[in-house]
Amino acid sequence: MTRHVLFGFHAVTVRLKTAPDSVVEVHLDVQRRDARMRTFAQRANEAGAKVVDSDDARLCKLAGNDRHQGVVALVKPLPARHSLDDILDEADTAPLVLALDGVTDPHNLGACLRVADGAGVQALIAPKDHAVGLNATVAKVASGAAETVPYLMVTNLSRALIELKERDVKVIGLSDDAEQTLYDIDLSGPVALVLGAEGKGLRQLTRNTCDALVKIPMAGAVESLNVSVAAGVCLYEVVRQRRR
Repeated sequence: MTRHVLFGFHAVTVRLKTAPDSVVEVHLDVQRRDARMRTFAQRANEAGAKVVDSDDARLCKLAGNDRHQGVVALVKPLPARHSLDDILDEADTAPLVLALDGVTDPHNLGACLRVADGAGVQALIAPKDHAVGLNATVAKVASGAAETVPYLMVTNLSRALIELKERDVKVIGLSDDAEQTLYDIDLSGPVALVLGAEGKGLRQLTRNTCDALVKIPMAGAVESLNVSVAAGVCLYEVVRQRRR
């Protein structure tokens, strides 16, 4: 049986909450007896998970690093996500999609998933050949959002964006050299925001597929923002406009 690894309080807590039957074992640091660990252990027991006392060396080996916070879970893989069409058909609000072009750092992906969950994004899409997959580091940084936001890796990002446009979703790319800013454009309707990797930006074909390009105005000496920070700025501008 294939088992995946999750580590950190937030990531494991969300899995226990959303899919407790998929949790095979939860390994806890036997040296930690603080209130947070006691509360977590109680939650794991209540969810019916097998709780195993482990030392730091074993936890580090399971997690692959030392940032496990004393919590590592062995879990069964969840069923594959729906197609993008199915996700949007089931949505009860105007589509809001985040697309990442060339973001290969797992910490950035995890942070983008976290902010996407907060803003109500229905799906995050990325090209298979220019992206990082979901792994334990992504799940840890996402603080549970890797369990709640569908992450779809597509063969051809431009084609996926064209399919969104055929559904009357406005595709907006973020680019430092755009003439108009994020605050100059109507984002209140169905929208897909497309962000590239910091430094490289969007690939040319991706740029050409967008309905419009916008930039985040920068008032200081720094020329750009980290992609996850930029995603937060853009997504919450959509949220703001939709609440007017």
